[in-house]
Amino acid sequence: MSYKTDSARVQGLGRAGEGVHHFWVQRVTSVALVPLTILFLIPFARALGGGHEALIATYGQFGHALTAILFIAVACWHFAIGIQVVIEDYVHGAARVVLLVLAKMFSVVLGAAGVLAVASILFRA
Repeated sequence: MSYKTDSARVQGLGRAGEGVHHFWVQRVTSVALVPLTILFLIPFARALGGGHEALIATYGQFGHALTAILFIAVACWHFAIGIQVVIEDYVHGAARVVLLVLAKMFSVVLGAAGVLAVASILFRA
């Protein structure tokens, strides 16, 4: 028997013991994506009409490459958290675990490929 109130028992801890951490990470990554998206799209839009050489020249600069890497990493992290919530809410049974693993692997592979692509442009230029 516990002498804690209902509020004290659940405060900060959900069923999995993680509490609101997942919720706050989702919100923090979404707030971080606002300026990162703007900072990523401006140089990308300028270089878009110039072809391959313009993109190489743009992301050969450290500042643009760093912004692109941060944007890709945070966007993939945000995606992984968001799709996990959707799968946990709407998929049940054995398919749930399979989809959670596949979604996590997809976001990691996508993020790693994006970061490596930008890094290869940066260090080759």
